[in-house]
Amino acid sequence: MATLLAQFQTIKNSSDHLVIAVEDVSDLWPIVKTGFEERLPFRTACLNNKTRNPVVVEKLPAEFILTTDSRLRSRFPQEQLLFWFREPYATIILVTCEDLDEFKTILKPRLKLIVQNDEREWFIVFVSKAQPHNDQAAKLAKKVYAKIEVDFSSKKRERCCKLDMHGPEANFWEELEFKIMECIRNTLDKRIQFYEDEIRKLSEQRFMPVWNFCNFFILKESLAFMFEMAHLHEDSLREYDELELCYLETVNMNGKQWDFGGMDHGDDQAALLNPGNKPLTQIIQDDSFREFEFKQYLFACQAKLLFKLSRPFEVASRGYSFIISFSKSLGQRESMLPFCMREVWVITACLALINGTASHYSDGQVTPDIEKEFYRLQGDLYSLCRVKFMRLAYLIGYGSDIERSPVNSASLSMLPWPKPAVWPLVPPGASSEVLAKEKMILQATPRVKHFGIQRKPLPLEPSVLLREANRRRASLSAGNVFELFDGLPITDGSGSDVPPRMSPSANMHKVSMSRTNSSPGNFESSIDRPMRLAEIYVAAEHALKSTISDPDIWKSLSSVEEFENKYLELSRGAAENYHRSWWRRHGVVLDGEIAAVFHKHGNFDLAAKSYEKVCALYAGEGWQDLLAEVLPNLAECQKILNDQAGYLSSCVRLLSLDKGLFSTKERQAFQSELVFLAHSEMKHPVPLDVSSLITFSGNPGPPLELCDGDPGTLSVTLWSGFPDEITLESLSLTLMATNNADDGVKAIRSSAATILMPGRNSITLSLPPQKPGSYVLGVLTGQIGHLRFRSHSFSKGGPADSDDFMSYEKPTRPILKVFKPRSLVDLAPAVSSALLINEPQWFGIIIKPIKYSLKGAVLNIDTGPGLKIEECHAIEMERYADISQNRADVVYSDDARKTDFTVTEEFKQLTLQDGRIELPEWASGINSVLWIPVRAISDSLARGTNTAIPLQQSLVDGLRTIALKLEFGISHNQSFERTVAVHFTDPFHVTTRVADKCNDGTLLLQVILHSQVKASLTIYDAWLELQDGFAHTGQGDGRPTSSFFPLVVSPTFKAGMMFSICLATPMAEDEAKVLHPDSILHIKYGIAGDRILGAHNPVVLEPKESGDAPQHLIFRSALALQQPVLDPCLAVGFLPLPSNGLRVGQLVTMQWRVERLKDSDENVLSEKNASHENAVLYQVNASSENWMIAGRKRGHAPLSIKQGSRIVISILCLPLVAGYVRPPQLTLPNIDETNISCNPPGPHLVCVLPPALSSSYCIPA
Repeated sequence: MATLLAQFQTIKNSSDHLVIAVEDVSDLWPIVKTGFEERLPFRTACLNNKTRNPVVVEKLPAEFILTTDSRLRSRFPQEQLLFWFREPYATIILVTCEDLDEFKTILKPRLKLIVQNDEREWFIVFVSKAQPHNDQAAKLAKKVYAKIEVDFSSKKRERCCKLDMHGPEANFWEELEFKIMECIRNTLDKRIQFYEDEIRKLSEQRFMPVWNFCNFFILKESLAFMFEMAHLHEDSLREYDELELCYLETVNMNGKQWDFGGMDHGDDQAALLNPGNKPLTQIIQDDSFREFEFKQYLFACQAKLLFKLSRPFEVASRGYSFIISFSKSLGQRESMLPFCMREVWVITACLALINGTASHYSDGQVTPDIEKEFYRLQGDLYSLCRVKFMRLAYLIGYGSDIERSPVNSASLSMLPWPKPAVWPLVPPGASSEVLAKEKMILQATPRVKHFGIQRKPLPLEPSVLLREANRRRASLSAGNVFELFDGLPITDGSGSDVPPRMSPSANMHKVSMSRTNSSPGNFESSIDRPMRLAEIYVAAEHALKSTISDPDIWKSLSSVEEFENKYLELSRGAAENYHRSWWRRHGVVLDGEIAAVFHKHGNFDLAAKSYEKVCALYAGEGWQDLLAEVLPNLAECQKILNDQAGYLSSCVRLLSLDKGLFSTKERQAFQSELVFLAHSEMKHPVPLDVSSLITFSGNPGPPLELCDGDPGTLSVTLWSGFPDEITLESLSLTLMATNNADDGVKAIRSSAATILMPGRNSITLSLPPQKPGSYVLGVLTGQIGHLRFRSHSFSKGGPADSDDFMSYEKPTRPILKVFKPRSLVDLAPAVSSALLINEPQWFGIIIKPIKYSLKGAVLNIDTGPGLKIEECHAIEMERYADISQNRADVVYSDDARKTDFTVTEEFKQLTLQDGRIELPEWASGINSVLWIPVRAISDSLARGTNTAIPLQQSLVDGLRTIALKLEFGISHNQSFERTVAVHFTDPFHVTTRVADKCNDGTLLLQVILHSQVKASLTIYDAWLELQDGFAHTGQGDGRPTSSFFPLVVSPTFKAGMMFSICLATPMAEDEAKVLHPDSILHIKYGIAGDRILGAHNPVVLEPKESGDAPQHLIFRSALALQQPVLDPCLAVGFLPLPSNGLRVGQLVTMQWRVERLKDSDENVLSEKNASHENAVLYQVNASSENWMIAGRKRGHAPLSIKQGSRIVISILCLPLVAGYVRPPQLTLPNIDETNISCNPPGPHLVCVLPPALSSSYCIPA
């Protein structure tokens, strides 16, 4: 079977679609060919896959071939089963006949002969040539077609269809496609089963000596290719995957040594996407496949199917894994392969995969996650190709042109050198090339970094190339060891040969001197001389030239310029793809490699943009070692571009890095550049963020405490990261309120220049008055020369003995607390009891400073309405000592102010000027009381009440207010305002009652005096002026019947007096108008009280000397006396209800009779009723839940003022609820109840019956 491999590949290359055979019995194919071929490819086809599941295939390609064609007749019988996939999948038999006898004798036997082969899927197409107007021919055609259907169709399957050449086609083409698909599906199922059976047989023989993988491969790929022809790409891919697994298992299981391959010209170019790169006959050797070609062939077949399935992502994913694994296989056989075959193959494989997958990929066809992963794989392929390309460039002497960056060093130092069996030798006649390489090596000088930074170059090799190349030579030299290095610095991957601070030039000088002291350079011996580095470069270049067959790759290594162009292309490709994937950081790092090339060639603008991205990444990740490598390059570009803001920022960032990354001299250079530029003329000065360089915090301990509006001094600790001292021309610090974000920030500034030393510094700032609240440090701003800077970094506040402590954690501990003004001073009234109204009284104000000095304080006094200050008397101030409470910060309540206190010798009289009083200095730190003479003015006369009415005192009538405002503090920046309420009252409250009524009409009127002040009252005299209608009995002068004067009334006690009065005869009308309507009680009294407790002797009446008699006070109170009502003037009676009772929902009339019992008296009428003397005002009151009133609830009813006049008031009502309810009530609002007699009285409750049963009246449940 292996001998048919060449033929198999030829068939594969020529067969890419299904074949449908056409058996043209009646020479009809030229007529119907066009119509048949127009249906290709089939738009939709439903086929069965390997697991017999239906799969819809779109645009299935096929070809109609006559059975007489040589392509179908030139096949040998033994090939038919092996290459069964190329056999026809359906056979169409074209016939026509218009004569039944001809059909029976000629056509039918021939058709029987054709269809006797059971392996073929066939059906008959009957073509009718009858003209539409020839009915006889049409009938004969129908009869013949009917006979064909009877003879060749069955109930299970219809095998016939009819095509009318001159009539309507109807559904012929749909029926034709259906029958073709049915034949293809059946044929495909049979052939799949055949191949599976054959493959199963070979698989069972796999462990037998006669088993041959070549036979298994032909059957397996035949099945896969058949699936591919049928567009069942998933099944075809699965077959290739199984074939690959079987091959790997066979290779690992068989101990036979097979030829690996890869030695032919052009094998360095990967064939991952080209399955026809080599014919299969070249891959086979002794019935086995060469691994190098066969693995690539299998992957190319898989990739082709994946592309057809629109899955380029999977091609990239599989391809990257395949390149890695295949590269390991190449590495294991590197000694047998051409020089650097592994690196060159990886480069070509990566480029082929990148180009192939990119051309088949379209954005938006996959999910975002797969899209990002695809670009990540593209970036990995570019990166792998880039690393291998740099290794080749280093081998031919371009190492000095490769940026010794961390990413390049990490990639190349871990990549091993090529391992050929023998390192290539310098070809004859290459001495000129060796001299050119030596000249290039000597002229290569390492680039000096900006700021004079000296660093050991990072290695780009795993070990010294010179040593590795000479070690792999056929014979080793016995010369001096320094001969190996040819005066060049020794550099290996460990980086331990040269101290970090030693410059490359010094190291080179040291090694050169060592070589000079050794044997001469033209050492000759029977043993070969070791190769010099230039010779190694030339030998590698010639070896690579014979290995690389791709002209584009060799062109990219032909010169430094071409190398850099290819290097930029690969770096950009990797960066761009990484930027579009998950691994954006990889893209930024590669941007730095691109920037290094720009920087080398003077394209500083593009270099700076890329360096900024890299520095931002390294800073964000905290990779300070990497940042120290790139940041100086960015600073150099910014300085050349005259980007002052960027250059200053880079200097600050360099100073902010770990001190161990740079020497002190280098850090001083950073600072000198910053200071020089800051003091020079800047065109566009911008704020500079030094948060990573200057940090600040408050001093340890409790925060500074101030009162609202007070200035202070704030002490702040600053940590400077500058290596030397630096002068700040200005410095300001913002404070942020923690309790209210709306207050914004408050800036405090330093008045003089500040010099910061390295490490810890303590500075003091003048603090202006702040609003109440808690404050933390905000932003530090300042100016260095013309440069404005700001810092947002906060320090925890390191140990006291630490000068090198910096932290970037925002503090939560406040640095300043400003208290509210209520906690500084308290103003309170001295007493809470009432003072005498309309009399000058001392009102005391207690002034209590709470841990705050009131030196120079001024008290503003503003009295409210009804209260005035007696300015003719001086204001007194004295010390206030509270014995029961000694703490200065006690908040006094009304109860606390009642405690005893003593007055010490501090006393002073003050004068009120424009409502302001300046407090004396001795009262600035102690509690004091201020006595102010005030008078409450009231024009109303006190009125007495009856004892039957409870005593209800109104505090509002005697309430007065005093607005106090105390201004204190430095320049009176503090203020405290309070409005104090002062209660004034009359000394007595008078109540009256008739104690007894004698038979002769004399009334004993008892007058009771209630004391309303906390002072002792002495009554010296009292008399009563009676109103009209009353008179004193006998010849009384209006004084009490018994006099016990002087009468002393203790505080809050009562005293009583008895007056004998009687009813007087009516006076003449003209005399009545002169008299007062109320009785007036006059009381002459005196008061003995203390101003500390409350009411006291008025200020103007205080005795000047101890021997003077006190003056008396007069109190007046109005008493309202009423004559008793003996006979009512009106009678109101409730008339009886209807005898049939009340019922819910039925209207009923409520009636009241109003009768006048005597002639109308003017005193009975009120003011409102005065204008309706012949009418009475009535009002009906009823519950809205029980009754509905249909008439007027309130109105005037005519009623004569003559005795005996009567009227009936009727109201129409509607009961709403059943039961005993209160009926509506009639009231006369303008008539006093004492003048109304209810006769007969109205019922208290009435009975309301439920509604009568009715079909139209429903009661809700």
